[in-house]
Amino acid sequence: MNQKLLLTTTLLVSALLTTMAPQARTLIQNKGSDTLVNVAQAWAEAYPEVNPEVAVAVSGGGSGTGIAAMINGTVDIANASRKMKDSEIAQAEKNGQTPVEHVVGYDALAVFINKNNPIESMTFEQLKNIFGRDPKVKKWSDMGITVPGCKDEIVVVSRQNNSGTYAYFKETILGKGGKYRQGTLDMQGSKDVVDLVEKTPCAIGYSGLAYATEHVKMVCVATTDAEDCISPSVATASDRSYPIARPLFMYTDGEPKGEVKAYLDWITSDAGQCILLKKGYAPIHDVKCD
Repeated sequence: MNQKLLLTTTLLVSALLTTMAPQARTLIQNKGSDTLVNVAQAWAEAYPEVNPEVAVAVSGGGSGTGIAAMINGTVDIANASRKMKDSEIAQAEKNGQTPVEHVVGYDALAVFINKNNPIESMTFEQLKNIFGRDPKVKKWSDMGITVPGCKDEIVVVSRQNNSGTYAYFKETILGKGGKYRQGTLDMQGSKDVVDLVEKTPCAIGYSGLAYATEHVKMVCVATTDAEDCISPSVATASDRSYPIARPLFMYTDGEPKGEVKAYLDWITSDAGQCILLKKGYAPIHDVKCD
């Protein structure tokens, strides 16, 4: 093969390889809340239809894990089911990060009991007496309840302490400075709480409404004996009438730009919010879904 033919062949092969090479995709790193992980994954899976040049990598681990990653600059978006703490914001700023909060939905933090438990409603005080330090209620019989298949001792199911759900329930039910009772069964994920309550007649736990199944029961919750109890639902989370309703957050370092901004804009659009609604969460605005 002469040099001219060799050069022409080399150029053709190089051009062909360049044409065949896949275009580089923008990768958005998204990490944090286990409450949000299912809908975050659904958003990530749907987004390539909107922009095939962007991929979103989603992982859970808890709100604290996502926020820590944002503070350290290793994610583009941190998911959280609680607000950032002042100490976290201070650490972020010390690291040169400027946390910006985005509300992407609302959730009802449901109290789950076994399907055979006859309880229909509970007050904040009753929940505090079960979940709080030095609990006043240790057995279902202390509340005048008999649960089929249960030997009476209440099995208290909670979340790990880096969970936003753990922090929000603690703040709302146990109050400022309140602590959880000792001996709780601390689950790594929201689904794990529901699964354990389903299989354990004596159990009570808390988790996001989106993780409810027909195999467990959700109690109606009242702030006091004098107030009407409200059942957790998308509607009562939307209007915040359910007393343990909460916003769901995504945090970015500074105001989002480029593909991250486009992704967050899509999440808060009707298209993104309809995905959120189908996953069992309350949208941030009225939406029309197919």
